[in-house]
Amino acid sequence: MIHKTAIVDSKAKISSSVKIGPYTVIGPNVEIGGDVIIHSHVNISGNTKIGDGTIIFPFASIGNVPQDLKYKGEDTKLEVGKNNKIREYVTISPGTKGGGGLTKIGDNCLFMISSHIAHDCNVGNNVIIANNVPLGGHVTIEDNVVIGGNSAVQQFTRIGKLAMVGGMTGVLHDVIPYGLSIGNRNYLQGLNLIGLRRANFDNKDILGLIEAYKEIFATKNLNDNLSKLNGAFKENSLVKDIIKFITEDKKRSICTPFDQ
Repeated sequence: MIHKTAIVDSKAKISSSVKIGPYTVIGPNVEIGGDVIIHSHVNISGNTKIGDGTIIFPFASIGNVPQDLKYKGEDTKLEVGKNNKIREYVTISPGTKGGGGLTKIGDNCLFMISSHIAHDCNVGNNVIIANNVPLGGHVTIEDNVVIGGNSAVQQFTRIGKLAMVGGMTGVLHDVIPYGLSIGNRNYLQGLNLIGLRRANFDNKDILGLIEAYKEIFATKNLNDNLSKLNGAFKENSLVKDIIKFITEDKKRSICTPFDQ
């Protein structure tokens, strides 16, 4: 059902089960999947795909020109997965030529009021981004991450899976998987133990991760600490995730307990 005041370009690909509210504007290169609900006063433009079951609330701006002065109108894309909730005043930008040309969002995410997903971001599944949180360009957010309200994530930052960022945190350093990060300029407070238990990880693995964490962050020299890490810990799947995260991009600074 499309409200009579909505402006939907005839070239847009809209599933027959989509509901579009009053005064919404949808551009020609937009593709919207089944059972999507788009409330009033939403603007969707650019080469944008919206997955099945997504709900978009009033005054969201999806797929408009990225806030990057280097952008010169190149043909770039935005892909939003299934069953996402995009609340009021959320803005999501497409990619840029310099960042690979694609902003991608997974499934089952919640973007609360006035959050911003910048160009070339890659957001995983089951992510919760609270009110007034901007992600800078080229940010990677892995699955099951929670970012508290009024935090800000600097461009190119990575946040590992099941990590939690406390409210009003300035995220300058990459946050390890399962980490808990807070602070005006973020530091690592510890592990997201509540999240790990809610995710039903084996208690033995969690206890092993706790002990490995102490060794990994025993000193500021992470590479040295990893080389000395007890071999038994390296068989723990949770510890493996952290080791991989730290070692796969050595150009990035890792958030540590010593950053406070």
